[in-house]
Amino acid sequence: MEGRRVIGWAARDVSAHLSPYSFTLRKTGPEDVVLKVLYCGVDHTDLHQMRGELMPINYPLVPGHEVVGEVVEVGSEVNKFKLGDKVGVGCLVSSCGKCLSCNSNNEQYCNQRVFTYGAVNKDGTPTHGGFSSAMVVHQKFVVQIPEKLAPEQAAPLLCAGVTAYSPLKQFNNSDKAIKAGILGLGGVGHLAVLIAKAMGHHVTVISSSEKKKVEALEHLHADAFLVSSNAAEMEGAAASLDYILDTVPAFHSLEPYISLLKAGGKLIFVGVSTKPLHFNNDELILGNKSLTGSFIGSMEETQEILDFWAEKGLSTMIEVVKMDYINKAFERLERNDVRYRFVLEVAGSNLE
Repeated sequence: MEGRRVIGWAARDVSAHLSPYSFTLRKTGPEDVVLKVLYCGVDHTDLHQMRGELMPINYPLVPGHEVVGEVVEVGSEVNKFKLGDKVGVGCLVSSCGKCLSCNSNNEQYCNQRVFTYGAVNKDGTPTHGGFSSAMVVHQKFVVQIPEKLAPEQAAPLLCAGVTAYSPLKQFNNSDKAIKAGILGLGGVGHLAVLIAKAMGHHVTVISSSEKKKVEALEHLHADAFLVSSNAAEMEGAAASLDYILDTVPAFHSLEPYISLLKAGGKLIFVGVSTKPLHFNNDELILGNKSLTGSFIGSMEETQEILDFWAEKGLSTMIEVVKMDYINKAFERLERNDVRYRFVLEVAGSNLE
């Protein structure tokens, strides 16, 4: 089927200012789903991408990779979805489908993965994200939104939520009490606290100052709060944690956090630093500790986190805004002036 004209909001250059942009969706194939975009999460990665800080960008760029929509058309071979279904699209819209990663349901590690925006579809057309009125996506890269989950609540789970869930699920249903550390209390960090608590872990939030202590303990119900700049607190917590999920997307010293891990503990990176991180490896060797990373999650895990959220009755902490507020929202996001995620109400916005 021929592509349709849609309206999105795009960045034209590294200034990252967004404004209306008309473009044509790629042709709809037999396994494609066309969705009307209802909501889209606003992620810090969007800002980096619009500024060209992560990879070379061909402008105009329509961001948005936490997309919740309603199915309005399906290809002739689509068997997972029907008209009217509430569905989600995360960070990826394609992969090679043949490699070891793809064949083991880890398509996020495929070398030929195609990102939801800022990339190129297999037919040579550019990918555009959920800051637009509609999208066309292969059914493999679409997930079902559970009926019990409000669509705006689901949006942040499609990137931030699965980014926290994927590395934490290895500690789920453990036969021992798990002591968790969550480093950083932003968009990913706050969801990680909720996930770890729902998994039954004892959760310590680690932050550079006391300013988020009340939020961590009273709003998110963490079990403990640790100020990394307080030497006495850090020393008292030495060798106490089974894992630390490092969500900080900026340069920071690693050694203070490595010292918090028990023997055999893991420091897991999900936040990308723009500068190299340094550490001495003696603590790793002497304590059998490891540094590891995790990138978003698979499509299978994306469905899992949505079902997990609905089953546990969890709530994302969001501020819903219209498209005409998006540039202001990014200004606030950069100042960390949001608790904890912006969600765009795309269908309720005037996109023209």
